Amino acid sequence: MNLHRRDGRPLVIGHRGASADAPENSLDAIELALAAGVDLVEFDVSPGLVVAHETGGDGPSLDEVLALVAASGAGAHADLKAPGYERDVVAALDRHGLRSRALVSTAYAATGRCVRGLAPELPVAIGYPRDRLGVSRLPWPKSLVAPGAAALRAAMPLRIPLLLSAARANVLALHHGLCSRAAIDTAHRRGVPVLVWTVNDPADVRRFAALGVDAVVSDDPKGALATLAEP
Repeated sequence: MNLHRRDGRPLVIGHRGASADAPENSLDAIELALAAGVDLVEFDVSPGLVVAHETGGDGPSLDEVLALVAASGAGAHADLKAPGYERDVVAALDRHGLRSRALVSTAYAATGRCVRGLAPELPVAIGYPRDRLGVSRLPWPKSLVAPGAAALRAAMPLRIPLLLSAARANVLALHHGLCSRAAIDTAHRRGVPVLVWTVNDPADVRRFAALGVDAVVSDDPKGALATLAEP
């Protein structure tokens, strides 16, 4: 799957489906994201191949979700929440004929290395920072003024080569509070596309599109697509 932005808009990825309109990671949320016309639909994969953000959480099976995605024209973005079941995820993608339409992301370098070893042709994104405290839900202004955010954002261009190398990743997934033009340019010089998460406000969707990100991850993919379609 080619995630590089060319002359058009950035790709739109439904975050845990269309989680602004239905419970995250639910079949309803996945279906709504696909109906909106997303380029990819993102979902969390926990141990046991359960589609849920928390280990031990309730959710549909990975096979149920992949069956929905396979029947659409969209790509599958599987975010692995812990190490140890990478081989099973790759096998599930193959069962549904989705290897060529899939992206795997993780916040664990060891998981990234494992997936690249199992399926070298799969795009693998290293996510930063690890979303242990639900930072994906922080609105833009709070993340900008949070203590240390500016320093972290300024340091990201230096961290990026290390993150990519440690995980053998060929895609970068950055929290919106840490995503800057300098970070994007650093990744692009290495031939690495950049995904920014999680972006819901139309003004921020336009902001990151103008900065040059390759994909926008949004709880409201229908709204993000509408915003990007504006002249």
